[in-house]
Amino acid sequence: MSSTKQSGSSLAPAPPSLRDPAEARAAFWAEQALRLDWDQLWHTAHSFEPAYDGSGAELRVPTIEWFAGGKLNAAVNCVDRHVTAGKGQKVALYFEGEPGDRRAITYAELQREVNQAANALEALGVGKGDRVVIYLPVIPETVIITLAVARIGAIHSLVFGGFSAEALKFRVEDTGAKLLVTTDGQYRRGAAVPVKANADAAVAGDNSIEHVLVVRRTGSPVEWTDGRDIWWHDAVGSAGPDHSAEYFDAETPLFIMYTSGTTGQPKGLVHTTGGYLTQASHSYEYLFSNPDPALREKDVHWCTADLAWVTAHTYEIYGPLSNGATQVIYEGTPNTPHPGRHFEIIERYGVTSYYTAPTLVRSLKGWFPDGVPAHHDLSSIRMLGTVGEAINPQAWLWLREQLGAGTAPVVDTWWQSETGATVLSPRQTDAAFKPGCASRALPGVSVRIVDDGGADVPPGVPGFIVVDGTGPAMARTVWGNPQRYLDSYWRKYARQGYFLAGDGARYDEDGNIWILGRVDDVINISGHRLSTIEIESALVSHPLVIEAGVTPVADPLTGHAVVAFVVLRNPGADISEELRAHVARKIGPIAKPAAVVAVPDVPKTRSGKIMRRLLTQLYEGTPLGDTTSLQNEDSIAGIAAAISTHKSKERP
Repeated sequence: MSSTKQSGSSLAPAPPSLRDPAEARAAFWAEQALRLDWDQLWHTAHSFEPAYDGSGAELRVPTIEWFAGGKLNAAVNCVDRHVTAGKGQKVALYFEGEPGDRRAITYAELQREVNQAANALEALGVGKGDRVVIYLPVIPETVIITLAVARIGAIHSLVFGGFSAEALKFRVEDTGAKLLVTTDGQYRRGAAVPVKANADAAVAGDNSIEHVLVVRRTGSPVEWTDGRDIWWHDAVGSAGPDHSAEYFDAETPLFIMYTSGTTGQPKGLVHTTGGYLTQASHSYEYLFSNPDPALREKDVHWCTADLAWVTAHTYEIYGPLSNGATQVIYEGTPNTPHPGRHFEIIERYGVTSYYTAPTLVRSLKGWFPDGVPAHHDLSSIRMLGTVGEAINPQAWLWLREQLGAGTAPVVDTWWQSETGATVLSPRQTDAAFKPGCASRALPGVSVRIVDDGGADVPPGVPGFIVVDGTGPAMARTVWGNPQRYLDSYWRKYARQGYFLAGDGARYDEDGNIWILGRVDDVINISGHRLSTIEIESALVSHPLVIEAGVTPVADPLTGHAVVAFVVLRNPGADISEELRAHVARKIGPIAKPAAVVAVPDVPKTRSGKIMRRLLTQLYEGTPLGDTTSLQNEDSIAGIAAAISTHKSKERP
């Protein structure tokens, strides 16, 4: 076991030359942890017991600990301390609902409402360690209840408001949640969509739910179970505005984040309080805050992610709020009531940092082929960011040119639900950017690209990206299944102590890192390993292609064949041969798709990642894996129909 002692009286890091990398990393994060308010400082900054202890014994589940002995409260760090510092009148949240309703919530107002929600939770019997599942859209109540759960030491698990009753049911039962928080409905694509019925179905079985707390958002009619169901405005609205916060050990679980794998049920990743909040707070400031501290009061941040996604946890809740930032949250879809809705929001609130998914950038590019209309004033934007998967260079260039006036820095971030915070990204202050390149590791973390046996690969050679120096936000386990944590992330490179991210990557000649997509998505044609993202980038560089998903299918001669699924500007156009030739010109004949299928949409997770394995399964007609993490599950029927039509044309 490695550990680094760190007392509250001796926090200055030693010179780097006197420390090994692990000690330097621990000292770095110990210094960063001081940005937070601690009720009690830690005695040991970091300890790690790897899966392999060197004795040849059977592998064990690794244990990671940060800031042992320290005590803090996440909600106090995100709200109360800013009010105490005299910033109570600063706007914390600009909320815009899809119908156009708006609220500006100051830190003082946020403190009062979080306190009320915390009192309401305790009145409902929720306490430290209890799980609370939150099934809400992007509305202020979602942020308020999340912070209230953290304030009382309970554990929250947010579920995307568009998920099915089945997906919600699994999470309710797997967490053993005591409380479900939901709403009567949500606004989506211009309509009030009922939600409570899904919540009712999810808690109808064998579970530990005692109460369902319901936010009145749309006025939709709901079924009601007396004694179990409680209106938010009754429970929270009548609660007192003062709440005395308790302080919790740094390793107290903060939230459970579900992520789906290629096999099995979704994994519930457990993140803890002190380490996660430290890395979320530092990385937000490093990536998004104005490099000049004197100008940060003018920052208005907008992370467009749904609040249930880990990106929103880190860069829409805990990261910005722990820094006392002002940010925007928007309830609806980006093209409601028209495709320029995001541009209007940027103008209205003076957004300075805009952080979004490549899939949305590609959609905006498709909606505005001639560029952003001149009547939109986007001059407030100082920097841009992308997250979810590697962004195609064409989309990167469009984003920077159209929203960033061709000069704004772009932080193309790579990280995962498991890492809890950004691992790779360019810097705001970089003099030059490589479109679509994740660049290099942030301070305090390190990665390497290795082959199947764990040896480092040279530039230009694809390999597995691993995290060899994890940050304090790293997930500690899989809820209720520590063996899966070992098997999924640590077993393959147990002897080296590397965390397996599951993505392919390569170094370029400058030592920068390019992410090639999930290892499962690599296409092997006659021994040539091709990246799905590289082929998709070639496709979306064609002026008639809005979106593309590329997937491998079995081929008896070459091992794999490429099948491309494309969303076209003109859905009726027959340009399959043109696109095949286009890919061959851009990459080479080896990458030419065996088939090009025009589809109305591609399946995407709520984080904006294309779920390519579903495309393979649909094309090959094999049983579909887990689909509960899709944000557009209805796309599957349209894809299946398009495949059927395509194959019928191929038959003699």
